[in-house]
Amino acid sequence: MYLNALRRFKAPLVALACIAASCTTSNQPDDKPASSASLTQYVDPYIGSSFHGHVFVGANVPFGAVQLGPTNITQGWDWCSGYHYSDSTIVGFAHTHLSGTGIGDLGDISVMPVTGKVQLVKGSIKDPNSGYYSLFSHDDETVKPGYYSVKLKRYNIGAELTATERVGFHQYTFPKSEEASIIIDLKEGIGWDSPTETFIEQLNDSTLAGYRFSKGWANDQRVYFTAVFSKPIEQFESFQVVDTAASSPVPASKGRMIKGVAHFKTQEGEKIKLKVGISPVSAENAFANIHAEVPHWDFEKVVADADAAWNRELQKVRIEALDSVQMRTFYTALYHTLIAPSIFNDHNGDYRGTDKKVYEKANFTNLTTFSLWDTYRAAHPLFTIMQADRVNDMVNSMLAIYQQQGKLPVWHLMGNETNTMPGYSGVTVVADAVLKGFDGFDHELAFEAMKATAMGNEFGVNYVKEMGFIPADEEVESVAKGLEYAIADWSIAQVAKKLGKQADYEYFSKRGRYYENYFDKQTRFMRGRVSQDEWRTPFDPFKSAHRKDDYSEGNSWQYTWLVPQDVEGLISLMGGEEAFAQKLDSLFVVEGHMGEEASNDITGLIGQYAHGNEPSHHITYMYAYVGQPWKTAEKVRFIVDNMYTDKPDGLIGNEDVGQMSAWYIFSTLGFYPQNPSNGAYVFGSPAVHQAMLSLPNGNKLEVVANNNSKANKYIQSVKLDGKPYTKSYILHRDLMKGGKLVFEMGSTPSPTWGVAKADRPRSVPAE
Repeated sequence: MYLNALRRFKAPLVALACIAASCTTSNQPDDKPASSASLTQYVDPYIGSSFHGHVFVGANVPFGAVQLGPTNITQGWDWCSGYHYSDSTIVGFAHTHLSGTGIGDLGDISVMPVTGKVQLVKGSIKDPNSGYYSLFSHDDETVKPGYYSVKLKRYNIGAELTATERVGFHQYTFPKSEEASIIIDLKEGIGWDSPTETFIEQLNDSTLAGYRFSKGWANDQRVYFTAVFSKPIEQFESFQVVDTAASSPVPASKGRMIKGVAHFKTQEGEKIKLKVGISPVSAENAFANIHAEVPHWDFEKVVADADAAWNRELQKVRIEALDSVQMRTFYTALYHTLIAPSIFNDHNGDYRGTDKKVYEKANFTNLTTFSLWDTYRAAHPLFTIMQADRVNDMVNSMLAIYQQQGKLPVWHLMGNETNTMPGYSGVTVVADAVLKGFDGFDHELAFEAMKATAMGNEFGVNYVKEMGFIPADEEVESVAKGLEYAIADWSIAQVAKKLGKQADYEYFSKRGRYYENYFDKQTRFMRGRVSQDEWRTPFDPFKSAHRKDDYSEGNSWQYTWLVPQDVEGLISLMGGEEAFAQKLDSLFVVEGHMGEEASNDITGLIGQYAHGNEPSHHITYMYAYVGQPWKTAEKVRFIVDNMYTDKPDGLIGNEDVGQMSAWYIFSTLGFYPQNPSNGAYVFGSPAVHQAMLSLPNGNKLEVVANNNSKANKYIQSVKLDGKPYTKSYILHRDLMKGGKLVFEMGSTPSPTWGVAKADRPRSVPAE
């Protein structure tokens, strides 16, 4: 079998790890943070764990494959990450979790320490004695970057967790017990997840290995693992466990719902440590990941290394905040942007592709968890500023996915295409990287991938090619899909122009204007049409049925503005700048009922602007295109001050894998990628006194907001490196040069700054 290579180790791996420590070092860098002042102290992972934030709570490192944290027994929409602040139950500590999604999945390889006679079902929330879950209190819980701890009340066990990129490190402090056990649960998952095949076996007195295959949001998910204990196992058992406590478990090592139990005897206060390596390829590789990343049993060292890894990332943006609340809110937001995309390969470079083939020793870090419909808007543009090396890995991962499945990813999870959300937003991310000059990938392959994706025939693209719009009676979410396709097609055109492909430039430029085909000049809204001369009726711009109408998680009021790629064209459609501004003003004050089936994702409403969902995120910055930047400042500051806090309910909607927080990071610094692929950032209202960005190219950008306060939110003037800067936007290439960007702030709008047409942003910035 596949574990033969591991079986040759007859000595306990407790001893083996000590041998490995003499010849191998952890892959975590040992260099100290750039400053002695740790910024992880300002991160509160509880932020966003209440309301609808759905964030991951637990231990991980930046972009790590492992997200090791508690899973509540409760299932439901607000438990998409497996944990919600309102809950007080723990059913186990799983090694994979999502952060901020609107669909639940993962929860792989769950570990639960217990005492007493072992029950093999998790139990019912109505009956605490029906299974093995335990209650806990937030008073007994500690959460910080790279570390999680809690006391399991039922068993009086102290649980501590930390992680490297591919290894979860557990430390459990037991009471004195003749019946101390650790359950390895391969059955339970989160949300849609359901096991299809699971396997576990004991290799020696301290080592277990196996795999968990499951089906859920990710249709064919495969996670292999090796688990090494610091103490020899006295007895190991494994069972096939069905759903109810009434059914007797059957001894088995392989089946759909396997659970293993490692038995021990413990003294009062004795610590049992457990290292679990995971892999998308094999248990051998999972063991090798442990060997490479944690070749020792020093739990505190791994905690310190994880903290240092987070601190290195946070140090890239140092701010002087208005107050301590802003410090916590800002650095927690930055932390949330660094959880995913997550690593999906082994320490040796091996990974499993979308086609389920194993690709050995890849020359890039393969990644997964691409929530592209969300993250193309701001999270990926933020990566192009702060994570240059990882941008190349992200694009190479996406190009590999293209080669394996024939199109760029839509919403990729654990080697699976979920096709979740409308559009092919991966195109925009790849285009942005090409246009900004990233060269760690093949530009011709990138263009091939973008073009092939846009020339497919699924999800209404065939109608786009044939008719220029998607008939509402042929395809659900026709307007949402059509507008998203136009955004991506515009970006393809810009890449074609850069690469000298004139015919492609002209073709995709035309498709980038197909948003016009959804605009009804009579109602002045984007709406579904069934033919060239007939609109879908009846029409209500307020109505939003959850994925059952022409929009996706929104209504016509919100989608009418989904033209970030050609604001000038939208202004023209609406009848000019004055009409555009009046309509935009109306968005933030109009009230109406969305209907009983409205999506839960539509939160953070200001009128019909919905900050809790991504299609609205660029809208406040559109005022700059008509010379009214003070309105952008007013609305951005209101959102920054009121829809992001340092409390558990501090996110107004789903975190959506970093996008919600990326909006906050950009907006707090004072600029935002209104068009996510044109290489420009529109100024809004810097909400800090000062910020220093350490850029990947070695340059530093200092942002200063003189006379800044909650009242002084309007930009009066700007200087760049000591020279007056009259434009209301800045180009990516100029930002990356570093230097000093100084805003003078005031309590009333400036009558001149950003008003002149020559100073306004444009869809294709002047060279």
